[in-house]
Amino acid sequence: MHKALVMLAQGCEEIEAVTIIDILRRGGIEVTSAGLDDLPVLGSHSVMLLADTTLDLAQHQDFDMIVLPGGLPGTDNLRADKRLIALLQKMAQQGKHIAAICAAPSVLAAAGLLDGRKATCYPTCLDDFPKVCLQTAAVVEDGNIVTSRGPGTAMDFALALVERLAGKAKQEEVEAALVR
Repeated sequence: MHKALVMLAQGCEEIEAVTIIDILRRGGIEVTSAGLDDLPVLGSHSVMLLADTTLDLAQHQDFDMIVLPGGLPGTDNLRADKRLIALLQKMAQQGKHIAAICAAPSVLAAAGLLDGRKATCYPTCLDDFPKVCLQTAAVVEDGNIVTSRGPGTAMDFALALVERLAGKAKQEEVEAALVR
């Protein structure tokens, strides 16, 4: 079974976090959500989320994919965490899947993972990173990195992640059950 780590930071975008976790689990992927600390996570729209574990514990486990929901100030909190930046760089070096949505692709850019790569994000969030080949598609895949634009693209993004880890047939099965 494939394993994915979904990071939850204070101020994350709830639609993105919950949609990603839910769709990946529907796809048969073992999902672990991790907070930057052991506190409940208050999303950007005042929805309380409880992470399965902390980054301190999760960073020593083996995952096939790491996913960063966006939102503000959630993205700022992710970008400021040196442990997370180191984990992203390590997973990239290992060829693991790395995914980010909304403002969170800026975390990947700050970690140096988007230089010369195609990516998308919430409008203006990658403006400070001229080495990124900015795209406007809902979901952009470049090598082992998948990015998406925002809350409205969360389901498309999550389904793309299912396809990446579990295959096209599983993605189609999950999507059909959603009655989209």
